Order: sequence, then C-alpha cells, then structure tokens
Amino acid sequence: MTRIIACLSAVGLICLGTNVASGQNFPIKPIRIFAGGAGGSADFAARLIAQGLTGPMGQPVIVENRPANVTPDIVARSAPDGYTIHVTGSVALVAPFLERVSYDPIRDFSPITIAVSSPLVLVVHPALPVKSVKDLITLAKSKPGVLNYGNASTGGSAHLSAELFKSMANINITMIPYRAAAPALNDTLSGELQVLFSNDDSLKAHLASGRLRALAVTSAKPTALFPGLPTMASEGVPGYESASILGLWAPAGTPTSIINRFNEEILRVLSKPDVKEKFYSIGTEVVGSSPEEFSAFIKSEMTKWSKVLKGAGIGIQ
Repeated sequence: MTRIIACLSAVGLICLGTNVASGQNFPIKPIRIFAGGAGGSADFAARLIAQGLTGPMGQPVIVENRPANVTPDIVARSAPDGYTIHVTGSVALVAPFLERVSYDPIRDFSPITIAVSSPLVLVVHPALPVKSVKDLITLAKSKPGVLNYGNASTGGSAHLSAELFKSMANINITMIPYRAAAPALNDTLSGELQVLFSNDDSLKAHLASGRLRALAVTSAKPTALFPGLPTMASEGVPGYESASILGLWAPAGTPTSIINRFNEEILRVLSKPDVKEKFYSIGTEVVGSSPEEFSAFIKSEMTKWSKVLKGAGIGIQ
C-alpha cells in the first residue's frame, strides 16, 4: 500500500509539473514587461497594455524600463516561463546588422503579437518642383546625388524608409546625418533639406500650414492617421512598405499555451476603443496579429532590411 501511495504521489507531482509547464496554472506571480526608456513609444505601449492585462491575468503586470538596446538581451536570457516579456520593435530586428548583439531575433524569442504600427510620411520642401512620388523620382534621376534627405538615427525608421525608397526606385539621394530628428525637420522647413521621411508629432500642423508638402505614406495601405495621402506603393514604387512596429515577445521555449494566453488577452486590450484612441493620439495604429503572423513578419523584415543595409554599404564595422 505504501508503495502504491508513493507511486500515486509521484504521478501527481509529474502531472502538476506538466500543468505548470503547459501554462494551466499560469500566472501565479507578477509578470514583468520590459520596455525602452521611460516616456518613449515602447514604454507608452507597455504601460497601456500592462494596465489592461493586470485584471484579466489575475496578477500584477509591471513595466520595467531599460535602454532599448538592453531589453532584448534581458528577455532572451530569462526563464521561458511567461513571467518576463518585452515590448520592442523594428530596432531589435535591425540591430544585428548594425552592431554586435548577443541575441538572435529569430532564435532567442517566442513572438506573441504585433501590437501597433507607425507609418511615416514622405515630405518635401514646397519649393521643390514635385507634386508626387513619381515627380520626385524623375527629378532625382535627372540630378543624381543633388537632392538630400535628413537622417537622425542609423537604422532608425526614417533612415530605413529613405534607403528602401532609394533602392526600390533606383535613385541617388544624399543622406545628411543629424544628431536628432528635430534639427532635420527644422532644416527641411527652412529648405536646407529637400526630402524627409518623418512621423513627427508636429507634422500635420506643418502640412496644414503649407510649410511642408506630403507626397505619400510609407504603409502598405492608406492610413486614417494621414487621410487622403496615397501610399508609396501606389505612387510609383510597387511593393514598397516601411513602418515602425512594436510587438511583444517572450523568451524562446515559452510554452505555446502561455504564448496563446498572452496573445488572446493582449488582442482583447488592443481592441478597446479607448486604447485605440490613445495610440492614435500619438500617431500609432493598432495592428494585432497571431504569433505565427508575427514570426513570419520578423523573418521577412530581417531579410528585407539586411539586403537594403548591405546595398547601402551600412553594417558592422
């Protein structure tokens, strides 16, 4: 009898361990979401999502801020138990091509969902004699290297969008480096720069005043953020798509049941009208995706940007 009880107890422990590993008892303690520096877009998204998750998950969901180049490494090295996830985006997909990092975006993470996307707008100074993307391409081809654009961050969304445009349209526009986005925008307003890819908060006001002229949005589809603007793809650059995304990731090996639980709860949060409105107010659109769609997106984006950066001669020195 003692032997039978011992065996039954062992079976019970095995079953309990299986339940915990499969996520049936998840969560039993607070969950941490790592995000970039306080006040940034990743931090904004993390806090909005954490607020919506805390009740339904039955445990506190706490946001911890670390530098954007550090959070992927922290999460990649964390236990794959669902208690450590992070919000990050395009920067994590491009970083391996620009610097030596200790993580692999495909190998070291379990994607949960794409949360939001921020398209950019291709703008020009109104003195430039172009009214469309096709006009700009024609002008750039007639004056190789003469037109310029501003870039404040190597590998940033504005930089990538411009280099993708140059590559796909087969044009030569000179990059002018800046230490921050604001001076690049100011120089475009003054006419010192002719071309800029931007999603600056003040962009709509400058477009309304006529100080800048918008030619197209970089998203694959027209966006309510900039109503009436065509896409780059429809204006002479077929297949063009570039946007800054934020997604949620867990360490590789996290049980599928936990990933699916997060996906379901996060999509529920993102579907709320007030959450959509808050994201919209900062120039961001709610997306939402399955883990499988996010995984495919990661692979596709890394392939695309690797080719673009290599073609532009940009990489690890």
